[in-house]
Amino acid sequence: MKPKLTAEERRQRDADRLQTIRLRMLVGQALHDRGIKTPAAIAAAIGMPVAEATKLMTGKQWRAGDVALLEAAAMRLGLLVPDVTPR
Repeated sequence: MKPKLTAEERRQRDADRLQTIRLRMLVGQALHDRGIKTPAAIAAAIGMPVAEATKLMTGKQWRAGDVALLEAAAMRLGLLVPDVTPR
C-alpha cells in the first residue's frame, strides 16, 4: 500500500500537474506556430528522442519530472517560461 501524501506534498503535486499543462500548451503552440508537426520534427526541435518527446507532449498521465523536461523544451525553443509559484 502506498503511504498517504501530506497536505504539502499534495499541493506540490497539484501545482506540478497544473504547470505541466501550462507548459505543454506553451510548447505545443510554439511548435504549431513554427509549422513543426511531425513527431520526428518535434523531437528534433526540443532535443529529445522521438518516443520520449511524443510521450511528453501527448501524455495524459502526469509523471514526476515532466515539469523539468517541459521547461527545458520551452527554453530550447527560446520561450519565456512563466514562474508559477503557489501563493
